[in-house]
Amino acid sequence: MPGALPPAQALYIVLVLTQSSILALLAIAIDRYLRVKIPMSYKRVVTARRAGVSVLLCWVVAFVVGLTPMLGWNNLQSLRENLTLDADLVITCQFENVISMDYMVYFNFFGWVLPPLLLMLVIYAEIFYMIHRQLNRKVSGSHSDPSRYYGKELKLAKSLALVLVLFALSWLPLHILNCITLFCPDCQKPMILIYIAILLTHANSAVNPIIYAFRIKKFRTAFLKIWKQYFCCSDTSHIRSRPSERLDSLIRRHQQQHDDDV
Repeated sequence: MPGALPPAQALYIVLVLTQSSILALLAIAIDRYLRVKIPMSYKRVVTARRAGVSVLLCWVVAFVVGLTPMLGWNNLQSLRENLTLDADLVITCQFENVISMDYMVYFNFFGWVLPPLLLMLVIYAEIFYMIHRQLNRKVSGSHSDPSRYYGKELKLAKSLALVLVLFALSWLPLHILNCITLFCPDCQKPMILIYIAILLTHANSAVNPIIYAFRIKKFRTAFLKIWKQYFCCSDTSHIRSRPSERLDSLIRRHQQQHDDDV
């Protein structure tokens, strides 16, 4: 289509999916924070409707951020000015040829990647602080159930923090290379480093399900059930996840003990 860059559409989809992953990690971090900060009123505050709205909002923002280059913030105009396009506007579909580095660094990285990552680091630091404080307080007391509850939350928070750290380590190298491209255009970047950075971003998507499966039992049970049912075509009725009412009962028991103390 004249005036467009059809091959670049796949690159824009990658930007959308990357941004949705970052926002999903941020939403999970906020959810974990609320579960530790307000365990008694968590169910009342985090309703299914609000969770659905949060997921929808994450995807809307991801599409806006990822598809912004399609609205004009791309290299099409500069390619025209440099006369590097032929009559049919055919270019080599390489990332740096299509996507503007101004957009990738100032808008994408500094605006929608780095701030959420820093915010998540602060959130998880606060989560660990609150959990350790609660564990120290409850272990010295006579009530064991709240300690088990916060112990489980601590284990889950560690797993999610590991996912966050791996995500940052996988994506920051590529963004750092983008910064070098923008701020030091004459600097030589070895192709091997670019390939490694791209490989890390792809590897992150493959590693995350493994982390979830090995460190979070509910994910492991769900993956096992899906694998046996749809890939091995076997009966999965015997695979049952641990009922979620257990944690709810611990919270209710903790609330009852709190009321009795008062």
